[in-house]
Amino acid sequence: MGVPGATRPTAARGESGRLRPLGSVVVVVGVIAVAVTVAWYVMPKATPGRPAPAASVPSVTVEPAVVSEVTRTVVYELTGGDVARNLTYVATGGDLEQQAEVHLPWSVTVERKAPAAQPVFSSLVAQSAGALLCRIRVDGHVVAEKSVAGEGRQLSCSA
Repeated sequence: MGVPGATRPTAARGESGRLRPLGSVVVVVGVIAVAVTVAWYVMPKATPGRPAPAASVPSVTVEPAVVSEVTRTVVYELTGGDVARNLTYVATGGDLEQQAEVHLPWSVTVERKAPAAQPVFSSLVAQSAGALLCRIRVDGHVVAEKSVAGEGRQLSCSA
């Protein structure tokens, strides 16, 4: 009822059918050998007396930037009623100084180092027990001035 399979005997097929997978392997190995040989001749080689040639990228010499520092004199001034509470300001070295209560008028002078081309950051924050006026001077020039009035108000001066 069915049609018998049409297969040829091994002798009729010949031996070439078994060699096809082997032939593919030989071709792949040959391609890899050619690629390795080409890479061997194309890639630069280092010899003991001579370093390997560098890529053809132009060399750029970058000189370090010379940043001169200057010392700035910062004067914080606080005036107003009798006292100010919770006083915080940027002190020498950029550290924060805090005082719970200061009697007015109050001032402090700090020395701060900064790059010559940049301004020095200065800030003062205090809580009032009445009216408060703050002033920040850097190297003798007023850079910030602000005031508040009223009990418990926060004053913030920054430059």
